[in-house]
Amino acid sequence: MTLKAIIFDVDGTLADTEDGHRKSFNKAFAENNLPWNWDVALYDKLLKVTGGKERIKYFVSDFLQGYTKPDKYDDFVKHLHAVKTGHYTAMLREGAIPLRPGIKQLIHEARASGIMLAIATTTTAANVSALLEVGLGQDWASSFAVNGCGDIVPHKKPAPDIYNWVLNELQLAPDDCIALEDSYNGLQSALAAGIKTYVTTNPYTIRQDFTGAAGVLPDLSDLPGFYKMIGLRA
Repeated sequence: MTLKAIIFDVDGTLADTEDGHRKSFNKAFAENNLPWNWDVALYDKLLKVTGGKERIKYFVSDFLQGYTKPDKYDDFVKHLHAVKTGHYTAMLREGAIPLRPGIKQLIHEARASGIMLAIATTTTAANVSALLEVGLGQDWASSFAVNGCGDIVPHKKPAPDIYNWVLNELQLAPDDCIALEDSYNGLQSALAAGIKTYVTTNPYTIRQDFTGAAGVLPDLSDLPGFYKMIGLRA
């Protein structure tokens, strides 16, 4: 195939963001006088569910015994998530979460080669913007033909909805693209949309099942090796 587009996941793929999310959730809980604390071991389990609001609901339903949900529960969850997002984006703007090795160079070199770039993530547009403004500069959005994020589709990963939406916006077939993911849920989402997928692992996902991935790497520090793997000249 002639590669026409690379579609990036964000959290864990463009940057090791998950511990920043975890700490931001804990700050939101403390500010709202909730005796909840997500340590690393618990958050590893909660990552089974994609989406911040969905993750809070999963925690309440599966990990809290005897908890009585407040009135207007959905609004309560949305508020918690909004407070968490504020803490997380502040962390990003401070430069506390840099891009992973090779990401910035890959973006520049792919664009120079005429390959389109897109984003397919469950995280919010605000989170994406805060991360990439620091990592790529104020005009980061000009690097991406399509920015698929947040709640623009009804079902989040591992459903293929976000990838199908991005493919439609790109007006490309799955065989024209590759996806870069970091997790089992992300891999399943991209594969269900028919896209060849490469995985770069991180501490939260390294033990997950990546059966079906075209390749599994610790990161993209060896870009020439990655280009060879996907059939591009270094």
